[in-house]
Amino acid sequence: MIYLVVAIISLLLGSFFNVCIHRLYSGESIVYPPSHCPSCKHSLGPLDLVPVFSYLALMGKCRYCGERISPRYPVVELLTSISYILLYKVIGLGWGFAAYSIFLGILIIITFIDLEHQIIPNILIVIGLVMGLLFSLINITTGITDALLGFALGFGSLLLVALLAKLLLRKDGMGGGDIKLLGVIGLFLGWKLTLLTLLLSIYIGGIFSIILLLLRIKKKGDYIPFGPFISLAGFIALLWGKNIIQWYVGVSF
Repeated sequence: MIYLVVAIISLLLGSFFNVCIHRLYSGESIVYPPSHCPSCKHSLGPLDLVPVFSYLALMGKCRYCGERISPRYPVVELLTSISYILLYKVIGLGWGFAAYSIFLGILIIITFIDLEHQIIPNILIVIGLVMGLLFSLINITTGITDALLGFALGFGSLLLVALLAKLLLRKDGMGGGDIKLLGVIGLFLGWKLTLLTLLLSIYIGGIFSIILLLLRIKKKGDYIPFGPFISLAGFIALLWGKNIIQWYVGVSF
């Protein structure tokens, strides 16, 4: 029963995340005006806003103008629901679930904005920094010392990569948004899981980049946003990071 409740609430959250993804980039308010079709601007009724099911019932088209609706909407809703169910399965209900729900929401919104527009809005970074610091101060996510070390490691490591790339290769090696994002993850996860996040993001980014090149979706030299890889790595580290570290230590030593 709890799983069903989490699934329904997270589907609704996914719908809200879609609003944030669409409006934060364009500078619109996420509160006003009410939800509307991006093409014809017609306000959407309750039957148009049922997560996933409205998209399927309308066959991916606007009820009022017939324009195609981006498949990103049901994808975000389903991904959000699956992610929150996994979060509940691993850590259960409690203050930790509430804190990491905010963290997870930030990662999901950042992922899809970065995929579509190759930018990470500063407002999401600020929210992440404030929430990460607050939760560590009251010891919900991790202790304040571990959080600050995580921030320093996350922010500092990618900043160093960016500076070295600029100095040695004369090009941007890492976006400013990516640097700040790993800093936010550090505040929530602490230094050990932040280090794991950094390593996993490199592996995941490398694998996906090779696949995109082999499938000719991207060409050599094309820009591939790194924020989604950092976010995915941070999510993996949150849920299974301690087990991964224990496994690695056991295998290595």
